[in-house]
Amino acid sequence: MTLRQEIVGNAMQMAIVNLRPGQTVYCEAGKFLFKTTNVTMETRLGGPSNAGGQQSQGGGSGGMGGMLRQAMGTAMQAGQRALAGESLAFQYFSAQGGEGTVAFAGVLPGEMRALELDGTRAWFAEKDAFVAAESTVDFGIAFQGGRTGMKGGEGFVLEKFTGQGTVIIAGAGNFIDLDPADFGGRVEVDTGCVVAFEEGIRYGVQRVGGLNRQGVMNAVFGGEGLSLATLEGSGRVILQSLTIEGLANALRKAQGGDKQGPTGGLFSTSSG
Repeated sequence: MTLRQEIVGNAMQMAIVNLRPGQTVYCEAGKFLFKTTNVTMETRLGGPSNAGGQQSQGGGSGGMGGMLRQAMGTAMQAGQRALAGESLAFQYFSAQGGEGTVAFAGVLPGEMRALELDGTRAWFAEKDAFVAAESTVDFGIAFQGGRTGMKGGEGFVLEKFTGQGTVIIAGAGNFIDLDPADFGGRVEVDTGCVVAFEEGIRYGVQRVGGLNRQGVMNAVFGGEGLSLATLEGSGRVILQSLTIEGLANALRKAQGGDKQGPTGGLFSTSSG
């Protein structure tokens, strides 16, 4: 059942979701805006893969063993989210006795996007991109591997969405949609600009230039540090025009606390 939703607003968008009776949507803690009185709200540590709308009750199938497996699964998922720096809890919303309305928003000025999963392809998103999803969509954490994480610093931890239904994501600035296949099969972007991409896209991080004069110039004065994200293959990719680091630096500069100096790159002393 497709989630009935409308994304409204300009500089700071929000998603207005109309729930049918018995339909459930969940969000990350801190993304909820408002709801009608007939929409119930419940906070859980477990994600939909082991709790969303399918949570077994005390006397359900599996007995004590089933409850123990569910508890262990919930603890493992919460541990993964804590390791990734994500919120530990999800908030679940269900309409009772009729249709209800609930609204969500991201945490930065920018766009939102509703992605429709048909069960054939997963979607991956950068950390903190997730806003809300139907309970039929499973939320997971994907680790790109030590080599990618050590080289890039970003993109090591990704959010992964599988199943069928609607998932809503948010980013900073404006969204740019592209397919690497339209650009020779590969694009290189600022690591902070990647919002989400379909399964089948190969994502990695590479050094900016070699250990030579131009490589040093790129790292020190180019504003990109030492790495760029690479996206290869054929499929949908969503980028954002504003990075969190760029926004933080602009705010720091406006407050007279810019520590970046003239280089804008490797020698930046800004925290975070």
